[in-house]
Order: sequence, then C-alpha cells, then structure tokens
Amino acid sequence: MCGICGFTGEVLDRDEVIKRMTDVITHRGPDSSGVFAGDGVTMGFRRLSIIDVGNTGDQPIYNEDRTLVLTFNGEIYNYQDLRKELLEKGHKFYTNTDSEVLVHGFEEWKEGLLNRLRGMFGFAIWNTVDNSLFLARDYFGIKPLHYTQVGDSFVYGSEIKSILEFPGFQKKFNRHALDNYISFEYAPPPETFFENVFCLMPAHYLWYKDGKVTTTRYWEPKFDADESMTEEQAVDAIEKVFEESVAAHKISDVEVGCFLSSGVDSSYVSTYFKGQKTFTVGFDYGEKYNEIDWAKGLSKEVGLEHHYKVISTEEYWDSIRKVQYHMDQPLADASCIALYFVSKIASEYVKVVLSGEGADELFGGYNIYHEPDDLAGYKKLPLFLRKAFAAIAKALPFRFRGKSFLIRGAQPIEESFIGNCSMFTMEEKRKLLREGMPCTRPQELTRPFYDRVQGKDDVTKMQYLDINVWLAGDILLKADRMSMANSLELRVPFLDKEVFKVASRLPRRLRVNPENTKYAMRKAAMRHLPPATAQKKKLGFPVPTRVWLREQKYYDIVKAAFTGETAKQFFHTDALVKLLDEHFQGKCDNNRKIWTIYVFLIWYDIYFSDPDKVKL
Repeated sequence: MCGICGFTGEVLDRDEVIKRMTDVITHRGPDSSGVFAGDGVTMGFRRLSIIDVGNTGDQPIYNEDRTLVLTFNGEIYNYQDLRKELLEKGHKFYTNTDSEVLVHGFEEWKEGLLNRLRGMFGFAIWNTVDNSLFLARDYFGIKPLHYTQVGDSFVYGSEIKSILEFPGFQKKFNRHALDNYISFEYAPPPETFFENVFCLMPAHYLWYKDGKVTTTRYWEPKFDADESMTEEQAVDAIEKVFEESVAAHKISDVEVGCFLSSGVDSSYVSTYFKGQKTFTVGFDYGEKYNEIDWAKGLSKEVGLEHHYKVISTEEYWDSIRKVQYHMDQPLADASCIALYFVSKIASEYVKVVLSGEGADELFGGYNIYHEPDDLAGYKKLPLFLRKAFAAIAKALPFRFRGKSFLIRGAQPIEESFIGNCSMFTMEEKRKLLREGMPCTRPQELTRPFYDRVQGKDDVTKMQYLDINVWLAGDILLKADRMSMANSLELRVPFLDKEVFKVASRLPRRLRVNPENTKYAMRKAAMRHLPPATAQKKKLGFPVPTRVWLREQKYYDIVKAAFTGETAKQFFHTDALVKLLDEHFQGKCDNNRKIWTIYVFLIWYDIYFSDPDKVKL
C-alpha cells in the first residue's frame, strides 16, 4: 500500500515540487519514497512495505529497457500466477513484488492487463518512447486516483492534497459538489469539491497524450441471475469463493489482522484468522453504541487475540478536524471517525487488516433493499390513486407515520431511491441553500446508472446504483482515507472480482427476501459462525450523534458553526438553526442532516477559510 503522485511538463524547481507533493501523503507510505524525473514527466511515490519488504520493492519500477516507468498503490493478489506467465513469455524480473508484474504485464498486454488482475490498484505508467501517461483504477474503486490539468501540465495523485501542492494550481470551491453533497452526504464522483479536480472512476483507465485526456471503462459489475440456482448451490459457491478470496487477501510478508464488529460481514472474515489479532471500537453509551462485548465473545469462541478501545465523546469531537483533513472532501458518514480510531489501534499491532466492506452491495445486505417487497402490496393499487395519496401526504405540513411510505409508493424506484443514503429533499435544499447556489435533482446524477439496468428487478437496480455511486463515494473513500491516515493497509475480500461473479448470479430470492437480507451469504457464514451472529440484522456502525446533539455543550458548538461567516456564504442560517433547535428540543430526529452541514462547515474552514489550518 502506497501513495503516488506526479505531473507532466517542465516545471521550475520540479525536485522541490515533487517533494512537497509526496511529503504531504507521507502517511500513505512512511517506509520509503522514490522519484522519477525524466523528460516530460516527474513521478513521486511513498511506500508502505507489505510485499518484498526489502529495498528491492522500492518504486519507481521499470521494464527491462526502462522505457516504461511505474508507480503503484495497492495489492495484486494473483501476481504470482501472472509473474509465472510473463516469465514464460521471456520477461526478466528483478524483484519479487506485485508492482513489477504490472509494468511487464502492461508491456505485454497494454490495457488488456487490467481484466487479468485480481486486487485493488491505482497506478501510473509513463512511456518514455511516446511520452504518454497511463492511469488505471481497480474494479470497485478501492484505491483512489485524482487528476487535473494546470496549464500545460497534467497532475495526478492518490489524494487531492498532493495536487494542491502543485505550483500554479488555483484552488477553487466547486459549488456543484455542495449541491450533490446535500443530497447524498458525500460528493459523488467523478466531481470533487475542488473545481476541475476529478476522480478517476472505478473500473476506468485514462490516457494522457499530446495534451489530451481520454478515459475508458474496462469492466462493469453486471448482475445476471441464474434463476435455476438452488439455495444449497448458492451457499456452496459463496463459501468456496470467499474462502479463496480471504486466502488471497492474506498474502503478505507482514502480519495481517482483522476489523471486527458484531455484524456478519467482518465476523465471517474473522473466522479465517484463528490465532491472529482483531480490532474493535465502541462508545460508552450502552449496548446500542458498543459492539465490543459481542466482538470479545466471538473472538474468544473463534480463538482470536482481541484488541479494543472505547472512544470517549471528547476524543470523537476533538478528532473531527483531523479526520476531515485526511478525507480531502467532506464526508458526513459519522462512522468514518470511528473507523479512524479502529485503524489507529490496529496500526499499533499490524500493517495490514481485512474488513467486511462490500458485502452489503454485492449480496443485498441493506435494510432499504426490503422496500420493494414492503411496497409490493400497496403498489397493486392504481397509480392515479397512489399519486393522489402522495399529493395529500406532501401537502400536510406535519410529519406522521407512513408519510414517506405513501410518497415513495407512488414513485418508481428510479425516483424514490438515489442510493443508500438520501439526506435533504429538493424542497429542503431550496430552503437551506442561498439564492444563486446550484440546486438540482439528485435523480439527474443517478439516471444514467438506472438506464444501464433497465429490465432488472428493483433490488438489483438498487444494488447496481449503490455499487457505482455509494460504494465508491462513501464506503471505500472513508476506508482508504482513515486506514491510510494511520499508515495501515485495509483489504476488502468481499470486493473481489471472483466473489462478484458468484454474487452476480444469485437469484433475487437468495439475496433479499422476507426472511432476511444477504440471505444466501448469511447461510454460508452460518457454517462458520454462531447463528445469532450470522442472522443478526444489519446495523451499520452506530455513532451517538443523536444523543450528543441534544446536549447543551455540543448544541452550542454546532450552533456557533451554523451562525458563522462560512455558513452565511452558502446557507440560510435561520433554517439551519431551526433544524438544530427542533432536534435539541426532541421534536424530531434531525441528527444526520445537522451532521451533514456541520461536517461541511468544518471541512470548508480547513481547506478554504484558513489555509494555515490545513496541515493539522
């Protein structure tokens, strides 16, 4: 696991520039650094040593005649098989790293290399012969890559921080990203909160040559259910492929640990870790906000060395600024701070951890995926009648049980579901955002994804949207940034292309049904876990923001931000305070909406209001 960055063109004091760009991401690779400075390009690298931990694994890495130069962030789990194949084709290797497999593989197969890879990656290859730059990102977007153009230079980096260090880059706030963030709680890629800085999308590659950028999608997570598949066949296939994936993800020259919550995903991963270390965090706010005892019990039963930490309220709030600095962009998922702390604990013992991200998207684990079944009976009513009920419900000025049900029941899934997290409605956005701020329907962003799964059932449509937007924009963003902030490599065995092949063939009834979500995957997990853990309802990572925002101390902290100068630039502050007051007084639960705005204000202060606060 590493960090990469670089730029094309001739730049004054380029050695100093690339040093600043790599120094700012030292947390991604504290073990060593490397630079390639050639005609037309400068490439930087920070290394966290995992495979071939001696100096032979340092980057940049070259092909035999040094016409190709590689810097790479990630892990290739089938590199040994690919290495053998490339040796048979006559390639000469000088290291035992997975990195060198990429440069020889690219020489042999060009873009065709990507579909041969099993792993997570973001890498750059410079061709010294034709002065072209090639960037690629893994199938699901586990590893990040960002890019922009500054004058005649193309600039890229694992984190936006590196790009900000490039001379001549004009840091401008992207107001359109705020519009989307208010809807989704994150900035859906490829746009970022920095104008003209983009994410390379998952499963895409990019060519930069002669001043032109072209991007191409090379893989797509398509669902093609095999309706003849039996439950036993499905469970057997899941168990077999997941065991293979965990084994591949455990390949390392350093010790590998495992994150562990009370949920089935990480618990299932942990069953392959007998004798090794697991890590859990929680809050001292009762069982609802603390999974430590559950994780302790499972660790004891499975035979694991368990480490844990109770995060104090003060620690959590004190860390918000540091976490948002490391995120690069505001992310209102309150669990990202908990992830920061569990990564910090794990980094004291190991360099690599496995985690359960991706199981919900691939196997149908979110509770919201029950909605098509929940609405099925109601949707038997004529559409005109459901639309009339929805219009009445919308017109009523007060909240009541079933209001959302009536409204959503009159809409197709393409309208009602914009992803696993839906924050502010259009009506709410218009009341919050100041005049002149962009305010668009989130469905404009999600429509192209739905267009690609026309004819599929609603659950499959929801999964496809979440894999392409929510997974990359929220789940994997926080996983990468919070682990790397602590110089820890996080691996996700569910997000493996071979695992997806199995998940994509599951009939809908074996993903989500009235009995449970992730139905078949839970059955596979039950062969390794106690039934109570395997069948436990999806909970997420609960953080007591709801409770804190009803305490005077934290109410005052947030109110100061909501009435400050930054808030006045973008929002009607009286509307913000109303949200806060309603929650504080117990009239309704606005905690996630409040947190979304508050996190943005903290982030904006760090990156735009006071530049001296950026490097915390």
